[in-house]
Amino acid sequence: MTSLLDDLVRRTAERLGARQRGVVAVGAVRGGQSALHGADPGTLFEIGSITKTFTALVLAQLTVRGAVSLDQPLRDLLPRDITAPERGGEVIKLAHLACHTSGLPRLPKGLMPRSLFRSDPYAGCTGELLMDGLRRTRLRSVPGTRFRYSNFGAGLLGLALARHVGTDYDTLVQAQICRPLGMADTRVVLDPGRSARLAGGHSRAGRPRPPWHLAALAGAGGLHSTVPDLLTLARAQMGSAPEELAEAIALTHTTAHRINARAAVHPGWISTDPSRGRHRILFHTGGTGGYRSLLAIAPDDRAAVVVLSANARPVDRPGLNLLAQIIASGPGPHPVPASTGA
Repeated sequence: MTSLLDDLVRRTAERLGARQRGVVAVGAVRGGQSALHGADPGTLFEIGSITKTFTALVLAQLTVRGAVSLDQPLRDLLPRDITAPERGGEVIKLAHLACHTSGLPRLPKGLMPRSLFRSDPYAGCTGELLMDGLRRTRLRSVPGTRFRYSNFGAGLLGLALARHVGTDYDTLVQAQICRPLGMADTRVVLDPGRSARLAGGHSRAGRPRPPWHLAALAGAGGLHSTVPDLLTLARAQMGSAPEELAEAIALTHTTAHRINARAAVHPGWISTDPSRGRHRILFHTGGTGGYRSLLAIAPDDRAAVVVLSANARPVDRPGLNLLAQIIASGPGPHPVPASTGA
């Protein structure tokens, strides 16, 4: 006899798969139970901005190890000939990049006119382009004061951290997160075997879409992953991580900047307000040319949901609804707030 968790996950996967071209995989955990339906568990997807969760966790891990600090100015990690912009007497700090409070624009200056009509729009985004864009940028707000979602900032953070420790972003994520947690299929660059397991992406209308390559912006959205790997990350967020990584995870959960009365931003996460009987949810969505994704965790309920889709239709609402149903199947209040659209 199937469990309620298994039934809820299966129905969500069937509903999503029935309305689109492109495979979908849905997974969930609740306490010691887990379930996965849809595409084969080994299927890889572009996870888009869920990558930012990894970038922020790398920052926290390096902070725990003393290699950097959350309050460290970005300029300390930049080449000597690059000056980071300031505003109101405040400098950009590493935590500002992880929490989208740096004041940087969404994308580097000069990138969009070159890439607007390309099928792989960020493939030419080199480190030099990022640095040149930073040099020419005027901050939109005083660092640390206002939430402004920035792929530029997250990509810059990933690049700066990798260069600081003398490696590339992909290798850094493997060393700091994936190998300690046993996440074998989460990476930027896919070898031939993993490339063969990558689901083909599709537009909302069902037209095939080519893969994206984010180059120096990889820290903002360049990772590929599977549902089992992301469920492993979810379990780590709920207490199963090795001691040092657990300390870094706790740092990402406790560091916060209030967005509004209902939500806050953390390094790598958006969280909902647990007041008024609501459950606290940490989540991030992702999207590239032909893929959409969601990772949502309710730490106090030891529940999490992963939705990966090879279609550009949004999956955040079905995924959050699934998490609400899972939470409602156990003790405690039921309502879960809607996504803030991050």
